[in-house]
Amino acid sequence: METKMGVWIDHRKAVIVDLGAQGPETRTVLSGVEKQLRRTGDSPLTGRYEAQQVPADDSRQAALTGELNSYYDQVILSMRNACAIYICGPGEAKGELQNRIEQGPLSGRITAVEPADTLTDGQIAARIARYFQQ
Repeated sequence: METKMGVWIDHRKAVIVDLGAQGPETRTVLSGVEKQLRRTGDSPLTGRYEAQQVPADDSRQAALTGELNSYYDQVILSMRNACAIYICGPGEAKGELQNRIEQGPLSGRITAVEPADTLTDGQIAARIARYFQQ
């Protein structure tokens, strides 16, 4: 039997719906990624401030990218048995996940990538089931 899966994803969590023979099964993967990395060090308004004490923006961005790639790998691992994958979500994460999938062993299994608002787990499962019923 062909395994159909869908995922709603943003940078904070992914809700994966497996439409197997036993009915829809939902799993959640949390990223643990802090969306807006904060600068550390003294504030220039409260006293001494040295640029060398603050991590460079590119090193902070590299750390964020590494954490997101690890998160996407966890999501992909949860969908390793999928023959057809539907991806939806509100932001850039859906496109980033699509690019990550296309670089790996699940390449060619994505059937659609669509924008979606923030939804409850039940709404996500219903949307994915409705997509595959078409």
